[in-house]
Amino acid sequence: MEIYINARFLTQKTTGVQRFAIEVSKQLKLLLPGLKFVSPKNIIQKELADYFNVETFGSFTSHLWEQVELPIFLKNNNSPLLINFGNTAPLAYKNQLVSIHDLSFIINPKWFSKPFALFYNFVIPRIAKRSLRVITMSENSKKDIIEIIGINENKIDVLYCDVPAEFRANNNPKTPNIYGDYILAVSSLDPRKNFGRLIEAFNKLNLPNIKLVIVGSVNKVFSDVNIKKLIQDNQLITFTGYVDQEELPGLYKNAKLFIYPSLYEGFGIPPLEAMICGCPTIVANVASLPEVCGDASYYVDPYSIDDISHGMKELTSNENLRQELIVKGYERVSHFNWESSGKQLVNIIENIK
Repeated sequence: MEIYINARFLTQKTTGVQRFAIEVSKQLKLLLPGLKFVSPKNIIQKELADYFNVETFGSFTSHLWEQVELPIFLKNNNSPLLINFGNTAPLAYKNQLVSIHDLSFIINPKWFSKPFALFYNFVIPRIAKRSLRVITMSENSKKDIIEIIGINENKIDVLYCDVPAEFRANNNPKTPNIYGDYILAVSSLDPRKNFGRLIEAFNKLNLPNIKLVIVGSVNKVFSDVNIKKLIQDNQLITFTGYVDQEELPGLYKNAKLFIYPSLYEGFGIPPLEAMICGCPTIVANVASLPEVCGDASYYVDPYSIDDISHGMKELTSNENLRQELIVKGYERVSHFNWESSGKQLVNIIENIK
């Protein structure tokens, strides 16, 4: 049976979902040489498209391409097995695997735009039920998929993420520190990442010699009046905007600590990125984060500004705790491996055949 990868993720900016798709696809390309990649024409990840030898076709982009043109193309090519890494997949196609990273759009639709939440709430449960198998990134997300969508647990496989390959190659960068002493946050900037409470908690610290550096693409979250008030005239808070993967290891390495107070995560790669760079981590005690971070992070209640503030104060002032978490972080990140996840997926595919 031929196997195709839905490579629409190459038309999107790289966040956690796309990172998983890219890294697992690299493993599959090595393990399954006959693999084929297909995508709409609006690819922005040109080098990766060349590496994967992607075939592009169709007049549509985004969901229209995936729902209309992709299933027609597949049926005209003897209905091969299709692997989808980006949460969505063609509704009118059965011979496929789909990865569902998390159910945040069901758990709290208010974190997303109304059209996004409505579309995902309609499409993803139906795709999960029609697909041959469902892949997800953590036992916590698997539990959610079983309980919320009603998918049989025997149909779901957990494939853990890992840090981007660049971090293993560049986890001890010689990058100059241009910020001095700082607390680092790295994330896509959307409501569930909890930046309002993080900024309030930082302001409450009142530590004039420590800055807060937030890395991520600026989007509509910063139209929030409350956040604008919190950062107004605060020279200790810096938004860098989007930062290339090559620059991130240095930012982690030079930080006093990394903080990730997210309200919900299906996995959460940034804490592992910090750990492999020797940066102690604070994460929220919710969803998949305890599963991923184990005993290598300091945990806070993401709904409590006081608790977030206390965690930052504790980790900036307690050098012994910082060093303990750095050592545990190196050990923890060794549990995750893209190669293992790729081999696991090949085994899943072979059992479908």
